Amino acid sequence: MITYAFIDSQNLNLSIKRQGWKLDFDKFFIYLREKYKVSKVFLFIGYIDDNQPLYAKLKQAGYIVIFKPTLKLPDGTVKGNVDADLVLHAIVELNNYDKAIIVSGDGDFYCLVEYLYNNNKLSKLMIPNQYSFSSLLKRFISSAVFINQLQKKLK
Repeated sequence: MITYAFIDSQNLNLSIKRQGWKLDFDKFFIYLREKYKVSKVFLFIGYIDDNQPLYAKLKQAGYIVIFKPTLKLPDGTVKGNVDADLVLHAIVELNNYDKAIIVSGDGDFYCLVEYLYNNNKLSKLMIPNQYSFSSLLKRFISSAVFINQLQKKLK
């Protein structure tokens, strides 16, 4: 059984930070490998020049890092939405895996999760915060794992 994971890093990181803790990405990668036998872990992230040390660390941990160009808005906010990239990669890779793990609580992934679920390709939907995620994803609650419940293992 070949399993791939597709991670919306922005949703994961911000959701965990809002809960007052920091995810250890090394531990998370190991957890995915050991618990779900994931062979490839795609992490989608907005590209910012100053974050090179972070990107190098993620790659060294084993993540396949997929960058999304970002825009700096007039107010200084950096914007880089990875949703379309994640969906595209999950579909392009579809014949290379038996099961997929989607890591996000964002309802924008409803169509992807539904497609994977209906085609028996969804292993798990890993939601960063069980108390704050899109109600669109509640339909797949039987496949859900809540990362906030893994805080002791992944902090």
